[in-house]
Amino acid sequence: MTGKRIHQRGFTLVETIMAIMIALMVVGAIWTAVVAGQRSSSGVEKKVSTTQDARSATDLMAMEIRMASHNRALAQATPWVDPDTCGAGIAAYRGIQRASSTGMTVEMDLSTDTLTVPVIGDADNEIIAYAYDAENRRVTRSMTRCNAGVPTVLTQTLLGPVNATVKTVNVINGAVPMFRYFNAAGTELVLDGHPEVIPQIRRIQIALVVESEESDPTTGQPRRLSYSTSVIPRNHGVVY
Repeated sequence: MTGKRIHQRGFTLVETIMAIMIALMVVGAIWTAVVAGQRSSSGVEKKVSTTQDARSATDLMAMEIRMASHNRALAQATPWVDPDTCGAGIAAYRGIQRASSTGMTVEMDLSTDTLTVPVIGDADNEIIAYAYDAENRRVTRSMTRCNAGVPTVLTQTLLGPVNATVKTVNVINGAVPMFRYFNAAGTELVLDGHPEVIPQIRRIQIALVVESEESDPTTGQPRRLSYSTSVIPRNHGVVY
């Protein structure tokens, strides 16, 4: 019986190398797509987080500034308070006792006790100050309580770095004023160094320029966003 030799041909070395290279290219393409997707997702997440933080800050500022000059005790001789001393404030300035491009102090009566004469500063959140801290790239919110003529001030970070371990956004307004002021005719008022025009304020524009503290993975740069809103402190312009 004559046996037959069956000739079998395998892959050559060149073919094997080519197959490996193609497989590596496919795996590399899949890996690149996965990494790009993760970076895009992370970038969107950072943008949403930055947006939420900045929008929450502007909303709170607008809400409290809108209440400026609300006071049920305007018949008093000194219904307003000096936020630094808890003494008598400047009557003409009403509930905006301090105002500049980088900060302002607003006052309002929030007391609900109708049996006593309302006094600004005898309850929480009646004297509120906002300030832009350029050095630490943050906005602070201070609350002053007046107890027997002695001010007690509690200052907290409203927006921006809290400490080295808390990742948040940086406020980088720089030359962009955080506050701009306008009179009834829509003309912008210059408040820096000119507090005497505080009684003319009828509209306040709040602007925040922020950037994410961590770099955007898609660009390698911090994501920068701007937010602004306008507030009309209706009680400030009321004539009694």
